Amino acid sequence: MFDLTDRTVIVTGAAGNLGRAVAQAFRSEGARLVLVDRVPGRLQDLYPDLVDAPDHYLATPVDLLDTDAVGKMVRETLARFGRIDVLANTAGGYRAGSPVHETALDAWDFMLDLNARTALIVSQAVIPIMIEQGQGKIIHVASRAALQGGSRMVAYSVAKSAVVRLTESASAELKRKGINVNCIVPGTIDTPQNREAMPDADHSRWVQPEAIADVMLFLASDASRAIHGAAIPVYGTG
Repeated sequence: MFDLTDRTVIVTGAAGNLGRAVAQAFRSEGARLVLVDRVPGRLQDLYPDLVDAPDHYLATPVDLLDTDAVGKMVRETLARFGRIDVLANTAGGYRAGSPVHETALDAWDFMLDLNARTALIVSQAVIPIMIEQGQGKIIHVASRAALQGGSRMVAYSVAKSAVVRLTESASAELKRKGINVNCIVPGTIDTPQNREAMPDADHSRWVQPEAIADVMLFLASDASRAIHGAAIPVYGTG
């Protein structure tokens, strides 16, 4: 589909449903993978054939809220591969919420940290390298909920909206430096967890993780060179 041979790609959230699909998609196109997860040993269990692979790096445990840990991961990536071409940031998550007037501040902080603060920290870690290189691709994952608030999801909606605004602001700063910053706005993703939570929904209308991964491949490729600051909807047929 897109030849990414010799491109170094960092995939955050690489143990998740979307992260695994993204990692597989980039690997199939010849990329060098840097897979990031916060749980010790989980990547080794999921990707046993990559544990000692010289062209790939399993970076674990890395807490994306820890600037020191993220900085160490970036330095080790540079030491191994000499450059960072793509950040595919799939890290994030959803937690069912409460009405606005009942939303606890710790629940609000958790959603903002998990989705927006992590995106900021990992962006800050790779941007200086990409500026020095004179090129790079940063791809975040927001959500359809970022575009319109809904009942009982205020913290999640605000957090994902912040990812879109982060994308737009970074793009405005970096597009003349050879760096493309964009985000994907998925609808409901077809995952085992979502099927369990919504057993009566029409799952055939949800978007497959592999379909989102295909859009990430496009945004990471030279074909997306003229796209800056976009929030690209990937809804399936829902």
